[in-house]
Amino acid sequence: HVGQDRVDFGQTEPHTVLFHEPGSSSVWVGGRGKVYLFDFPEGKNASVRTVNIGSTKGSCLDKRDCENYITLLERRSEGLLACGTNARHPSCWNLVNDTVVPLGEMRGYAPFSPDENSLVLFEGDEVYSTIRKQEYNGKIPRFRRIRGESELYTSDTVMQNPQFIKATIVHQDQAYDDKIYYFFREDNPDKNPEAPLNVSRVAQLCRGDQGGESSLSVSKWNTFLKAMLVCSDAATNKNFNRLQDVFLLPDPSGQWRDTRVYGVFSNPWNYSAVCVYSLGDIDKVFRTSSLKDYHSSLPNPRPGKCLPDQQPIPTETFQVADRHPEVAQRVEPMGPLKTPLFHSKYHYQKVVVHRMQASHGETYHVLYLTTDRGTIHKVVEPGEQEHSFIFNIMEIQPFRRAAAIQTMSLDAERRKLYVSSQWEVSQVPLDLCEVYGGGCHGCLMSRDPYCGWDQGRCVSIYSSQRSVLQSINPVEPHKECPNPKPDKAPLQKVSLAPNSRYYLSCPMESRHATYSWRHKENVEQSCEPGHQSPNCILFIENLTAQQYGHYFCEAQEGSYFREAQHWQLLPEDGIMAEHLLGHACALATSLWLGVLPTLTLGLLVH
Repeated sequence: HVGQDRVDFGQTEPHTVLFHEPGSSSVWVGGRGKVYLFDFPEGKNASVRTVNIGSTKGSCLDKRDCENYITLLERRSEGLLACGTNARHPSCWNLVNDTVVPLGEMRGYAPFSPDENSLVLFEGDEVYSTIRKQEYNGKIPRFRRIRGESELYTSDTVMQNPQFIKATIVHQDQAYDDKIYYFFREDNPDKNPEAPLNVSRVAQLCRGDQGGESSLSVSKWNTFLKAMLVCSDAATNKNFNRLQDVFLLPDPSGQWRDTRVYGVFSNPWNYSAVCVYSLGDIDKVFRTSSLKDYHSSLPNPRPGKCLPDQQPIPTETFQVADRHPEVAQRVEPMGPLKTPLFHSKYHYQKVVVHRMQASHGETYHVLYLTTDRGTIHKVVEPGEQEHSFIFNIMEIQPFRRAAAIQTMSLDAERRKLYVSSQWEVSQVPLDLCEVYGGGCHGCLMSRDPYCGWDQGRCVSIYSSQRSVLQSINPVEPHKECPNPKPDKAPLQKVSLAPNSRYYLSCPMESRHATYSWRHKENVEQSCEPGHQSPNCILFIENLTAQQYGHYFCEAQEGSYFREAQHWQLLPEDGIMAEHLLGHACALATSLWLGVLPTLTLGLLVH
């Protein structure tokens, strides 16, 4: 577990929204009737102060509905914009130096209830939203432009019960060609019992869309198209249809086509996969594909095409796209095999990705994935190699109290993750290196690109002025260490009475290794990768004369072999034995409680 900064809310916050500006040590969190400002200064204790924004409406039917749940925090030129449910009268406030300036009721900026699926996107003076404006009519979700040239909304027939996940604006080579892409999942129109319930989608809109020429199309987006996102592994016949989260990683060269789109998907058994797409591939599908179930020749301009000089879309083009909004071609993952980056038995829910350079100059993409158990998995994807190894190297428990992760934000500049639960907010450093045991071998076998071996310690590559020892060989990284063999485990002794019960516990620090308990020449217990417990335990039911002696816990991963523990069980011998037994029980208890940093975790299927 991790010694990072954590601060409590002081009350439960069932719905939180987190706002963080890269490079800042502050995090704003919107809760129930208040906004918290957490500060995490380097090397100092974290602090919190609150700004109260209570509900302004006195009358409400349901106690829960009387609250003002803050659902949106966004930096605007005038200060920090905060919007909330305000007892089912969605309203906004401006926060300037701790003073709260009411902006009144602002529909579309916050939902009526905090449970509603909502997405708001700001771009310059424009605001886009999926939040309904009317409480009782307008049940059909739409994607709207609520501030900008003219208000537009999607037709009611183009999406079936959508759950919106992420929206982004892509500045293309020509300004008139700028696109809005949004990612969502919706009900599958195919009602065959064999067909999945959900379909995952990406939709496109032209940012310069002016609406149409006819009375039916004048207030609607005229450039809407949607495509299916495929995330399946043909080799194992596994399909992942339910999009959970999306993270966009821009290319360092600034080429918009090379932006990587990381999607987390799940299947009905709550197994997960990560598929990676490029914006260039998505753009090409929308530009070139025919329309699904449309068999005539396409009108000119073709549906989805952005027109220069604010020209309106001809009615015929709108009508064809409105009746056939889905393109026939599907968006497939990057790479020659068009398969997931990996799939896993864990149920992942959110993802952020950090592009980093190791000390030897190689680029890595490091994925941080939240699980349904309230932990974060750190998964390393080498950035440049073909046939690369994907390694799940660490499981992080970010909170004092185990709880679901509600929000997660990455600060690539300060190399920190910010996560919130209903109880607390936590800052997690990306370069957690001191947790790796096992000397140089353990440090390099972790395959953590943030860490290297320097002057007898596993250190962050950012904390050392010199170049630290890192391995670029993912199969046998330990071979780079100066000492060819890892240190032997220190001998621990315990005296025991005949016929007593005892167990030996060996922490499985790497979930990629097989751990075995050996006594004399026999392997008494073996724990394979994927073993459910964090420890490999050898239980001795009834201690006989043959069972005294030396026991070794040995970890084997490929050609890497390490003696993790060495115990000697001795016949009981008076006072000295009691002292030793007390010590051994205490030690065994500490191991049993899993106090050792058993962070390295694995089992990914590539």
